[in-house]
Order: sequence, then structure tokens, then C-alpha cells
Amino acid sequence: MRWTVHGERTLYDTPWVRLRALDVEQPDGTRTEYHAVRLRDLAVLAAVDRERRVLMMWRHRFLTDTWAWELPMGLVEDGESPARAAARELEEETGWRPGSVRELVRSEPAAGITDSRHHVFRTDDARRIGPPTERNESDRVEWIPLARLRALIARREIVSGATLVGVMALLLDLGGPGDLGDPGDPGAPGDPGALPGVGG
Repeated sequence: MRWTVHGERTLYDTPWVRLRALDVEQPDGTRTEYHAVRLRDLAVLAAVDRERRVLMMWRHRFLTDTWAWELPMGLVEDGESPARAAARELEEETGWRPGSVRELVRSEPAAGITDSRHHVFRTDDARRIGPPTERNESDRVEWIPLARLRALIARREIVSGATLVGVMALLLDLGGPGDLGDPGDPGAPGDPGALPGVGG
């Protein structure tokens, strides 16, 4: 069943969030006003090293008063591709620059209320170029062993929706939980779909 949008008007508008009232017709013919939040897309990057670790940030989210591990992420700017945004955020927030990135998964975290999409990417060849330039994002940046991710999720030390989608997609990309138990495994499967040189 498909809903029909007949019109849209602005209720509130800032560079960060846009609240809209949509004139919609439901499949049964009912016409009603539906409120929606239009947000920029989010780009997320999971950097994995040869020791089977992922680069994460320990940070505080003041809206929920929560401390947790997160993947580097940020909003996609005007004229910027999600892949470029992900590479930029990794460098700004951690000081690591990816050589190439490829998409892991795209999600729609709350499609009933917002049109924002989350684009999660992976890089296996990031190199450190210096300290983070964004100093308000996290208390520390660490390489977390992939084998610890399950325990961190269970202890609610990973709660960000974008990060949860990202690390779960990463675990699937690596071949599943059984694969993570072998520290001698040299790394992930081959990558025919890599996007070279996104990090600049």
C-alpha cells in the first residue's frame, strides 16, 4: 500500500533540522496532516587494521547522558558524497586518513518520522596523519579488537544506532562470529568493489 503526498509546508527550519507538515492521503482514502523531520544523511566509517581491530571513540552524548563507544560519523554536507563525508569525519575525529573506502550497508533508522539515511563504509588502509582536529567529539580514540564487540554490545557500551548497524554489518562482512575467533586469520575477504583514493 502506498501513501500519496499532496503537499508540504514548513513548520520549523534550521541548518540542522527541518520540521515539515505533509498533506498525505492514506491507502483507505483518508486525508490527514503528517509531521516529519527532514535531516541530512549521516556517513559512518569503520576503519579496520591488520590486527583485526576497529577504530572507535569513547564519547558522551548529552541528550541521553550516555557514555559509549561509537564509530566516527557525521552529517553529509551539501555537494558532498556520503563516501567523502565518511572519510572526512574519520580524519577530523580521529586523525586517521583512509586510502580507500567501500560501502558496507545503508539504513533508514526511523523512516516513519525522518527521511535521513545512514551510510556505513569500511576502510582497511587508514594511516595516521596527526591528532584529531575536532576536539569536542570524544575523550579518547582506541583500536578495539573485533572479538570484543559482542561483549561491548551486551554491556551496553555500544548503543548508538548507527554504530550498532555499522559493527553488525562489519561482523557479517568478516564472515560471522566464528571467523572472529581465529586471531591468526590474516584479514577479511577480497574487495572487488572498493572505491580507491577517497581519503585524498
